[in-house]
Amino acid sequence: MTGPAGSAAEHEPDAEQLVTVAIPARNEEAWIVRSLQSVLDQDHTNLQVIVVDGASTDQTPAIVRSIAERDGRVQLITIGTASIPASLNAALAATRSAWFVRVDAHSTIPRDYVGIALRHLSGGEWAGVGGRKDGIGDTTTGSAIAAALGSPFGVGNSTYHHGTEQAVVDHIPFGAYRTDVLHALEGWDERLTANEDFELDYRLRHSGHRLLFDPALRIEWGSRQRLGELFSQYRRYGRGKADVALLHPDSIAPRHLAAPALVAAFAGAAALAGRRPRLVGALAALYGSALAAATVREMRAGRPPKVLARLPLAFASMHVGWGIGFWEGLARGLRPWRRRPGGAASRPRTADPVSGPAHAVDGPSVADPRIGARGLDREVPVAVRPVDPDARDAELVERLA
Repeated sequence: MTGPAGSAAEHEPDAEQLVTVAIPARNEEAWIVRSLQSVLDQDHTNLQVIVVDGASTDQTPAIVRSIAERDGRVQLITIGTASIPASLNAALAATRSAWFVRVDAHSTIPRDYVGIALRHLSGGEWAGVGGRKDGIGDTTTGSAIAAALGSPFGVGNSTYHHGTEQAVVDHIPFGAYRTDVLHALEGWDERLTANEDFELDYRLRHSGHRLLFDPALRIEWGSRQRLGELFSQYRRYGRGKADVALLHPDSIAPRHLAAPALVAAFAGAAALAGRRPRLVGALAALYGSALAAATVREMRAGRPPKVLARLPLAFASMHVGWGIGFWEGLARGLRPWRRRPGGAASRPRTADPVSGPAHAVDGPSVADPRIGARGLDREVPVAVRPVDPDARDAELVERLA
């Protein structure tokens, strides 16, 4: 294989190497069987599969326990907070392997996914590797949303949504990493409610490591199926991007500011509507023309008419939701972050071996230097501190002042 991977892609790892697959999950009873089955069906079979349940209120934990009874590679950790960073840190604390692969509970992966990732990572050139995140829609609206996620107009020049060639990148979705690198970085920042994966990749790159995008690693990701859900999702993403922007101002690229600029332009035009009533109409016409052009491009790709009819609304839901969320996050976080000294990145909050409640762990065993290898027929403290979003700003002031 040629391309950015070079010799690393040609390295054949030991087929017996243990690989940890971590699946953070919350209320995923409709998807968790599909997701877990795609992991258990991997060609590389020596797996430690850790599902971390973040305070589900549905049957997700029961389903995972049932699968774990039939397949000893699966273990369940339950934590008392709906936090993806905390879930990933709990899995990292429990890992027994040198390789850590994150898989989303709302997605499936092909049979060779873990093997390809291991081949890249074991060569030593890459600290992380990831692939394409292809949206899957179960309804007409869901298919329109999936099409918007795969469109450069919808997501900008985000390689992992539509890239077709291997490349060195600044971010990978649901990445596979060297475990030693994750430990050195102290895991994911639990203060973040979104964009935690981008923030981790930022710190990874700034510590001297590189990330590889390989489209052969194809993730089929269950996209939102309703426009309101999509708007809320991207509003949350925008807030998360603002948090990361305040942490790492130099991480912001022009594409990250496009949606906030759109929202700001419409807000400014609306404020001036009394004096310049044509301004709002002109701006709406300009954006509408861009929506129409992007929809025509998707029509040429053979999208069904019913999907195309909903596509402009999907684009707008993403752009407006993300833009509003970004300004909300910036306004919410600016005051405490202003007291942050220097500009150096703060240390992420990670597992704490002495505080936080005990969390139940189901599965074969955990080998962690802070916990020790032991049977898991009882509750074991997996040191994860639940995040109180309301107390986050106060904590940031205290820790970063």
